[in-house]
Amino acid sequence: MSSADPRDDEPGHEDQASPDHQASMARRLSPIGVVGGGTMGSGIVHVLLAAGINVTLVESDQAALERADRLIRRSLDAAHQRGKLPGEPEDLLTRLTTAVIHDPLREARLVVEAVPEVPDLKITLLSEIEKVLPDEAILATNTSSLSLADLSRHLSRPNRFLGMHFFNPVPVQVLLEVIRTERTDRSALDLVHDLAGLLGKETIEIQDSPGFATSRLGVLLGLEAIRMVEEGVASPADIDKAMTLGYRYPMGPCRLGDLVGHDVRLGIADYLWAQLGPRFEPPQLLRDMVAAGKLGKKSGEGFYQWD
Repeated sequence: MSSADPRDDEPGHEDQASPDHQASMARRLSPIGVVGGGTMGSGIVHVLLAAGINVTLVESDQAALERADRLIRRSLDAAHQRGKLPGEPEDLLTRLTTAVIHDPLREARLVVEAVPEVPDLKITLLSEIEKVLPDEAILATNTSSLSLADLSRHLSRPNRFLGMHFFNPVPVQVLLEVIRTERTDRSALDLVHDLAGLLGKETIEIQDSPGFATSRLGVLLGLEAIRMVEEGVASPADIDKAMTLGYRYPMGPCRLGDLVGHDVRLGIADYLWAQLGPRFEPPQLLRDMVAAGKLGKKSGEGFYQWD
């Protein structure tokens, strides 16, 4: 890349293998804000802290912050026990600031919203966050399926808005799906790709569309697997075995649904059904499982029994 390339001044276009460069990049990106400390938000905080970045975590109230703190500590401790953490958990946690108001985000260069997949909640929250951010700051949503065009309709700086779809569990999964709209600045996208490299993630870049690439394909496979169970074609275990052994998938679609949560999968499917048509219509079995509380691992039962 020539010295005249505008990306040369962005972090990530030097010797990324150099610890000094990585530390310098972490300082330049700090602090990064994360709004929402649930499963995804706490995982995002984990990987940011592990990369040497200062993080400001915002939650709705003190009780939510305490739950997030427990999730983050549990995640860091587990990684430390596996030898996958660059330092002691308590040392990493010194870079974490928490708050129940958005004002501390004023210094952030990037904020990632990671609240539940409820469109009205995200639309309102994104607008509130944008009001306290510097003009050049990047605002990202961790949505797995919602249209960014819809989410950004009340933003005054849609050119600084994009999607950062992390995968669960965030510290383990390598992929980061970066979603752009027609108005997203190239500089914002470049910075997020560079951040992903610092976090040890591989990126794909997708044009804004309901379900993007991963959820659109993954949910379709999962729904067809549920229909096969519903029709008595095969058991969940045999369907999963077919995909792991026959197609070398790391995990079958029924087991993956248990891990994601069938309530989450139903919500995404209903949204994609409305946006993209009948091929995404949820099977009745999925609705029945959710109504019965068989959500998967988090409820103790889905297609499988979980401790």
